[in-house]
Amino acid sequence: MASINSISPSQSLFKNTLFVIPTSFSNLNLDSCFLPNKRVPISLRFQKNPVGISTVRMRTVPFVSATTAEKPQKRYPGESKGFVEEMRFVAMKLHTRDQAKEGEKVTKEPQEGPVGKWEPTVEGYLKFLVDSKLVYDTLDRIIAKAVFPSYAEFSNTGLERSEPLAKDLEWFKEQGYAIPEPSSPGVTYARYLEELSEKDPQAFICHFYNIYFAHTAGGRMIGRKVAEKILDNKELEFYKWDGDLSQMLQNVREKLNKVAESWSREEKNHCLEETEKSFKHSGEILRLILS
Repeated sequence: MASINSISPSQSLFKNTLFVIPTSFSNLNLDSCFLPNKRVPISLRFQKNPVGISTVRMRTVPFVSATTAEKPQKRYPGESKGFVEEMRFVAMKLHTRDQAKEGEKVTKEPQEGPVGKWEPTVEGYLKFLVDSKLVYDTLDRIIAKAVFPSYAEFSNTGLERSEPLAKDLEWFKEQGYAIPEPSSPGVTYARYLEELSEKDPQAFICHFYNIYFAHTAGGRMIGRKVAEKILDNKELEFYKWDGDLSQMLQNVREKLNKVAESWSREEKNHCLEETEKSFKHSGEILRLILS
């Protein structure tokens, strides 16, 4: 067994022992009591903190995680529920508070006020129905033609209004009323829809959605109030649907969401931005009721 030389008690363990600083550390400017830097006075390398504990100065390097550097993706109102909810949200904002609780628009025109205060006329109502029929006829032609394949998704939804309107106009004719020709608001809107459908499917879909869905909501309420005032509460075919209206609307919502899935965020925003024009044209036709 190898022997171990004993160390006398009088001999210091560290006496005549030489500690050599490794070459790799000798040029480092480290503030350490084990690796003294000859160029820096000892008095400057150490400081006493308030409780008398020696501390070493250290350089702090800021740390930024990858997740911190990434910007959170912007979420649009209603986006989590599908694009139809985004369209609905934008449309509601363009109503007045009298028309919808989410409405933010300031009332400026008579037709924007409470329907109960309207003073409709049969002649004005006929103008409204005639111009509305022109718009719905135009929508039917666009969907049947389907310049863009996505339009075909909205064929025979059950929401179509051309035939019911034709029946209503025939009823008025039988009552002795003269049926007017389409007026400027309807002609202008129909032409705009034709042009839009040929080159801008996202914008066209915005009008398609707002025309049909607005009629099933506020449109029905307007029809009921007008009928109370000038038609002895007669319910026109324009406000009737064959089948479950709620299910029809849900089916169209699903189709709209499906079509919008292939759109970029920029295309979706473009569609939403068209909402104001849709309201403008529809409002001009609605105003005919009070003419």
